[in-house]
Amino acid sequence: MPRRGAPIVTSRILIVDDDPHIREVVRVALSKAGRAVTEAADGRAALARFADDRPDLIVLDVGMPEFDGLEVCRRIRRTSQVPILFLSARDEEIDRILGLEIGGDDYVTKPFSPRELVARVNVILRRVATGARTPEPDELAHGLLRLDPQQHAARFGDTPLTLTALEFSIVRTLLTRPAVVFSREQIMTAAYQLNIQVSDRTIDSHIRNIRAKLAAAGCDDAIETVHGVGFRLGRCGAS
Repeated sequence: MPRRGAPIVTSRILIVDDDPHIREVVRVALSKAGRAVTEAADGRAALARFADDRPDLIVLDVGMPEFDGLEVCRRIRRTSQVPILFLSARDEEIDRILGLEIGGDDYVTKPFSPRELVARVNVILRRVATGARTPEPDELAHGLLRLDPQQHAARFGDTPLTLTALEFSIVRTLLTRPAVVFSREQIMTAAYQLNIQVSDRTIDSHIRNIRAKLAAAGCDDAIETVHGVGFRLGRCGAS
């Protein structure tokens, strides 16, 4: 029996950073929030720890020895869609966009607020959990694009789509009202579910990544840009 007032551990988080002080700060903050935490100090150790522990989310530093965070993400994405939150001392926009485009779910720049990091982790985990167990609808569909929110599965025609948790949330938002043009702000609100500031470029990066995945599945008109307004679903193979 846990002691009275102790947090209930609900998820397992892997922290990967070559700075032991950063790992300690993140570990303490997440442990206080009720998360079970494991650690790795470099990219090679991160891949081994991931294979052994299968965490529910990874907090992943970009700049590390023995494979940097981007390479670790690329390798993990070959077999898993586990949520990944990048940490980086670099605040260049191109670094944030690259991290998101190769499969990251979020990006936090050092120095960071531990409370904000925990909030972002909670948002990602809540999004995954909600998408996995929401009772309705059974399926969202438009043209040949299909989403099963209960199974957190997506496909175009007969081709499965490997979407990150955030990409799934964005596509789900668009599918709820296929004819409607959603502004970036509306997409941010629906996808992030908390009052966290996200740049327009971040949303654009996720949209570009979704388009690339659908194009690889044979859908070249997945999401239309309405200049000055936002985005809406294209025909998605509809006749």
